[in-house]
Amino acid sequence: MKRKYIAAAVMAAVISGISVYGQSKSFKLGQWVEIQNSILKELNRSYVDTLPVDRIMRAGVSAMLENLDPYTIYIPEEENEDLQMMLSKTYGGIGAIIFKDKEANVVINEPYYGSPAWKNGLRCGDEIVTIDGMPTKGLEAKESSDRMKGKPGTTVNFKVVKARSRDTVDVAIVRERIHIPDVEYVGMLDDTTGYIAQSGFTDKVSEEIRTGYFKLKEQGMKRLVLDLRGNGGGLMNEAINIVSLFVPKGSLVVSSKGIAPDTYKEFRTTSEPVDTLIPLIVMVDSGSASSSEIVAGAIQDLDRGIIMGKRTFGKGLVQTVRPIAYNGQLKVTTAKYYTPSGRCVQAIDYSHRNEDGSVGHIPDSLTHEFKTAKGRTVRDGGGITPDVEVDAPSYSRLVYSLVLNGIIDRYVIQYAREHDTIPALASFRLSDEEFEDFIKFAKTQEFDYRSSARTLFDQMKEELESDGLAGDMKEELAALEKAMEIDKEDFIRLKKDEIVPFIEEELAVRYYFQEAGIQVRLRYDSQLKEALEKAGAVKI
Repeated sequence: MKRKYIAAAVMAAVISGISVYGQSKSFKLGQWVEIQNSILKELNRSYVDTLPVDRIMRAGVSAMLENLDPYTIYIPEEENEDLQMMLSKTYGGIGAIIFKDKEANVVINEPYYGSPAWKNGLRCGDEIVTIDGMPTKGLEAKESSDRMKGKPGTTVNFKVVKARSRDTVDVAIVRERIHIPDVEYVGMLDDTTGYIAQSGFTDKVSEEIRTGYFKLKEQGMKRLVLDLRGNGGGLMNEAINIVSLFVPKGSLVVSSKGIAPDTYKEFRTTSEPVDTLIPLIVMVDSGSASSSEIVAGAIQDLDRGIIMGKRTFGKGLVQTVRPIAYNGQLKVTTAKYYTPSGRCVQAIDYSHRNEDGSVGHIPDSLTHEFKTAKGRTVRDGGGITPDVEVDAPSYSRLVYSLVLNGIIDRYVIQYAREHDTIPALASFRLSDEEFEDFIKFAKTQEFDYRSSARTLFDQMKEELESDGLAGDMKEELAALEKAMEIDKEDFIRLKKDEIVPFIEEELAVRYYFQEAGIQVRLRYDSQLKEALEKAGAVKI
């Protein structure tokens, strides 16, 4: 009889599997909450020192979420401003990028054009001695930045040493709501090719793209390049709105599906397009993620344009921000999204990724075929594979070291202190004499200038010493080490062609602001130039 009742219970469980699953899930959750509470109570009662509750609980929450996916994160109340910056690229402040060495004052590196900092005369090279009376020499860069930020309409007071006159002045600045635009540049590359550089997908960026389109049409645009390289994504609805500019109303752009069967949703264009015929080129790379992949995937699947560059990052997960206790926020992954052909852009797993986090090599045997609107074959497995792959230029280890260690920034600040102006952007080039000045400056700076080969040699030598083999190869290693030696000055001069574009771009930004930096970058953009040459031969 017992067996009969047990069988009936099992059958009931099969029939109502969802509720049993829910009960099991809730039971496990309750069990672990009870265990955690018991541990905390016992620690609070018995631990030998004062229990750092905030620190260990924050660490515990972070560790818990890290076991899910890289994008589900907890944002406490005090970091809500950072969340707003993430979602909308807006913050309350003075509108300037700062540079901070540990034992030095804060230096204005780049004021945004039209910002409170710019309107109050702050320029590249100005030193901030105090912020509201607090000396900046003892502050970290983040603490200095946090003190400059604040509620729009409030005032922050600075004591400033001016870059060129070296006069010390008091400057009071009323903070404003600062918005960093997602559309970094709109312009013509030649007589017929329009170009829009887009860096994010925050609120209303689609309106900026729309405005940029009409501006370029007035200038004679016959084809459009939408540059999404390095664009890490943002709001999904903005991606849909951008696609809607170029495809018929009612077109499927993306679909999403969560854990429950009824969470499947389709997102279609709801507005009339501005142009369904203009040739489109969408530039992508391994830094193009999330909403960038929605745009690229839709344009590719609908056969509306050519995707060019390198395979995208491979982030096909949808996040939703949920309010939680004590004014915190949980940015939680709630679904996966799919391109119009049915592909999931999410990488098959997180373990096979490149150093930059983008999806690594996925063999075709692990992927599936899908068809575009015109019957072309595309595959899933992670990211959007371009219709035409175009390699990006590679840079030496020296260049990365100069950029990441702030050597170029320091040089540009010094240059700005010594030069009132630079030539007009169209004719501006770093002269040979100025590059020699940079070499002299860089020689005085501490940074790792080893070549990639020398770095690998040093690692190999350490391994040989660890294995006890270096002694037997002493002469050979010494000879190889001597052959690889190169003076810092000579190595910088050897890599001049790589370094000069970075210096020119940073100088252009300091004197002519952000758009000028993009224009200089385009001057040296070999990947884009190759893509434009190949685009004419591609038929979609």
